[in-house]
Amino acid sequence: MYNNEAYPRPQFVRGQWESLNGEWDFSFDDEGKGQEQHWERSFPSCKKILVPFSYETEKSGISDTAHHAVVWYDRQFRSEGPERGKRILLHFEGSDYLTSVYINGQYTGSHKGGYNRFSFDITDAVHTGENRITVRAEDTDSVEIPRGKQRWEKDNFGCWYVQTTGIWKSVWMETVPDRRIDSVKITPRLSDYAVDMNVALEGCCEGLQNCAIKIDVTFNGEPVCSSMQRAAAQGTGDFRLTLWNTAVSEWGLRLWTPETPDLYDVELQLIVDGAVTDTVTSYFGLRDIRTENQRVLLNGHPYYQRLILDQAYWKNTSLTAPDENAFVEDITKIKEAGYNGVRLHQKIEDERFYYWCDVKGLLVWCEAPSAYKFSDALLTDFSRQWIEPVRQFYNHPSIVTWTVLNESWGVPRIKTDRREQHFSEMLYHLTKALDPMRPVIVNDGWEHTVSDIITLHDYEEKGSVLYERYVNNIKGILDGTYFHNTFKTAFADGFSYRGQPVMISEYGGIAFTGTGGGWGYGEKVTDEKSYLDRFDDVTTAIKKIPFVCGYCYTQVTDVQQEINGIMDIDRKFKVPVEQLREINLRTV
Repeated sequence: MYNNEAYPRPQFVRGQWESLNGEWDFSFDDEGKGQEQHWERSFPSCKKILVPFSYETEKSGISDTAHHAVVWYDRQFRSEGPERGKRILLHFEGSDYLTSVYINGQYTGSHKGGYNRFSFDITDAVHTGENRITVRAEDTDSVEIPRGKQRWEKDNFGCWYVQTTGIWKSVWMETVPDRRIDSVKITPRLSDYAVDMNVALEGCCEGLQNCAIKIDVTFNGEPVCSSMQRAAAQGTGDFRLTLWNTAVSEWGLRLWTPETPDLYDVELQLIVDGAVTDTVTSYFGLRDIRTENQRVLLNGHPYYQRLILDQAYWKNTSLTAPDENAFVEDITKIKEAGYNGVRLHQKIEDERFYYWCDVKGLLVWCEAPSAYKFSDALLTDFSRQWIEPVRQFYNHPSIVTWTVLNESWGVPRIKTDRREQHFSEMLYHLTKALDPMRPVIVNDGWEHTVSDIITLHDYEEKGSVLYERYVNNIKGILDGTYFHNTFKTAFADGFSYRGQPVMISEYGGIAFTGTGGGWGYGEKVTDEKSYLDRFDDVTTAIKKIPFVCGYCYTQVTDVQQEINGIMDIDRKFKVPVEQLREINLRTV
């Protein structure tokens, strides 16, 4: 079970909160009777489920992998009732796909999307004593919605796995002041030795002249800088704080890198009529990520990214980590194997994962879950749902790249179809408008339109063939005339190379299994030596390609029928980890 001491939103922390994870009442609604019979008022006799694990998982206590279109949840909670000057907020970190929430039988709100946090103000529906939360979640096997690696057929196939339905991330409540800090957007400005903070307030509206925001920045308890200013009429505050302070370093600054993941702490206070009405704590890493001269620069220096593809599935809990320690274990083992980052594939992870990447120092490529059919519905839903994680995770220093599309999934005719190309261009510019500081990749793998990094997928088994393919055909690859991956070129028609960095963002995928079925890329290997020889061969070949500035190996663990992890699904390395590390770190 999740550690209730672990605040679910580590970049924006308050003290008064309660986890609602644990046992809930649960019912399938295959006949669609729940709304007609008002289950939000009178919940039927039912099963029990352990939230936040979906009913498909063993950990949930149900373990039914069949698709059920509608499910309901119900549980009680105690409350002292609304406090004067306070509001009660209910948060869902993730529920798939259309989620409707009722408090004491009263409709509170709905959210559409499977991966992102959403919240409701439930104050007016809560009373003193026992209260009841009822949740209706409706999912679908449609290929027009962002579903990532969740299957839409009865059985697993290819690289698609058992679906996830309903609540699959933490549920929690917090009590907040009427007049409060609503959000803070933190942008490091390394070249200016500074950080920008854009603070939005709730309840401090036009006409309130005695509302101020105070910010204190520290490093390991050492004061760095402080600032206080009156809130603007619209309830906002824009700060630029100079971080230069030789008390924290002889160089005046502490930079965030995977090798030195230094983090500054932040305390924000809202002061009304001279009294503190709200206090929020946060943190940030001072780092700069950009592309220049065919390289990715971290803090102004070329940084070779050694990434590994991470689908983040677990044996008995599927998309949901069994506990917070599972995040720490994965990050620790990934770094032990010599990687400095992950490409989090087709999933928006629990925010505690990004927190631990910040703390332990692991780069993250954050990727949108794909849909698989281009349509008007996709245009609307995908765009709206992608905005949410870009905003939600903007402050995390570990996130260094946004990936909006993968392998032409959902845009199968992007090579030639201008409408699909326009869609990809729109997603690129939308993301850059929300976050101009991070690189954005459009259509990872091939058929790029506009993209800050050109990423190529290649599962060639022989290092010599892989090396010669790229070294001998560099011009054709970069002008989009050479098919680097089975009838796929680097660019869609009408688009061309403009000096971007180039990375091999999927390769390897070696299937290693002593017995049993499953698949990987290329021929299976059955012993450690064969595995290590091939891993070394293809990894070293990529490192020798002069114009390639990083790679991403497939993948961290086996996932259901896909057995190409460096670890099995129980997180046990298949070969000695020190040998993987030596190959990854070896200079060529």
